[in-house]
Amino acid sequence: MDLGRTLEAVGAGERSASFDVFASSLDREWIARALEATGTATVRRRKLPAEQVVWVVIGMALYRDRSIQEVVHHLDLVLPAATASGSGRAEATSSAVVQARDRLGEAPLHCLFEQTAAQWAASSAEAHRWRGLSVYGIDGSTLRIPDTPENEQAFGRPGASRGGEASYPQLRLVALMVLRSHLLAGLALGPGSTGEVPLAEPLFDQLPDHSLTILDRGFLSYAPLHRLATTGRERHWLIRAKSNLRWRTLQRLGPHDELVEIEPSRALRKAHPELPETLRARVVHYQRKGFQPQTLLTSLLDPVAYPADEIAQLYHERWELELGFDEIKTHTLEREETLRSRAPERVRQEVWGLAIAYNLVRLHMQRVAEQQEVAPSRISFRHTLMLVRGFWQLTAWIASPGKLPRRLEDLHQETALLILPPRRERRYPRAVKIKMSSYPRRRR
Repeated sequence: MDLGRTLEAVGAGERSASFDVFASSLDREWIARALEATGTATVRRRKLPAEQVVWVVIGMALYRDRSIQEVVHHLDLVLPAATASGSGRAEATSSAVVQARDRLGEAPLHCLFEQTAAQWAASSAEAHRWRGLSVYGIDGSTLRIPDTPENEQAFGRPGASRGGEASYPQLRLVALMVLRSHLLAGLALGPGSTGEVPLAEPLFDQLPDHSLTILDRGFLSYAPLHRLATTGRERHWLIRAKSNLRWRTLQRLGPHDELVEIEPSRALRKAHPELPETLRARVVHYQRKGFQPQTLLTSLLDPVAYPADEIAQLYHERWELELGFDEIKTHTLEREETLRSRAPERVRQEVWGLAIAYNLVRLHMQRVAEQQEVAPSRISFRHTLMLVRGFWQLTAWIASPGKLPRRLEDLHQETALLILPPRRERRYPRAVKIKMSSYPRRRR
């Protein structure tokens, strides 16, 4: 958190101290620009102006265990009531909050996320480069949403493993993440029936020059990889090969390292005649003790600038994105994977607020990591989230303005005590154990 802005917020007067302390990380001009760009700025006086509804949506993510009305009350976002004595506080009913969210819509939160992500993620990626390249990852996941007719029509239901349909509609999302700090740089949303590759295509345009994107092998497709490597300057990719992929070896670059050409299928060539006849790539074979042999494909063709053993080690940072999804679902959402909103636009609005809240916590972790001179992955997300919640909920709420700077420094010191030990190398293959329910599936 920016201590200078915090002092300015504290000195500004009577607003809730807890709101000002956390809001200091999110420039209010960004919120104003997002509202103006989407035409949703508040014109007349309301109990919940648009600027405050933005913070309601972000607070919904940080306080998953509280009702939305409690979030509004706790953040002291409602304008004071006009009483004869000039004092008092207005209360926002649940219906008033829903109406305020409907007036705000999805667009301002989407715009605000893109503004903040462009600022925070880009600088973070620059600070944690690998051999001159900023390291990103792209992967997808799903979120359950409330079972309403509107949500089902907008997002659909996926098929269930035991036949039929899933119990809840699902939203599919694809994330672009700075792998070494877990800051979200981009996010694409769509119905659960939409594939991850089509959703990811707009994210490719957000990748900067001199970058490396590590992909799940589900993204192994000729067209997007060609597009990624041929647009911009030095925009590289790294992905695990599928067992049925065939190529022609052009040159041996070293042990278990070769330069190859891959030909697209006839169907793809017919659908996209503009694509070149072959895609040149580098193949790296490796095996870790206790695991099956693996094959990687990459556009990093220079074996001197990018050694094969470092590429094999770097690929495993792809799992940082899976850890990021776990931080969102398990910790931020408190394992309540079903979102709160019962209408499609509010669902998307809630997801953008969740992404901003997650980035705010991650931004704080990065600043603490810089102070302690450790990697951001060495800071515990769970404990940092608990400290931020506790600070916002208790310390900043009851502390006098004069003591807030000291309490903020104490928060930084407490977070510094939660540095994790260096990660151990995994010695055993991953195993997923699924507990099947003993109850029969209830059919609709």
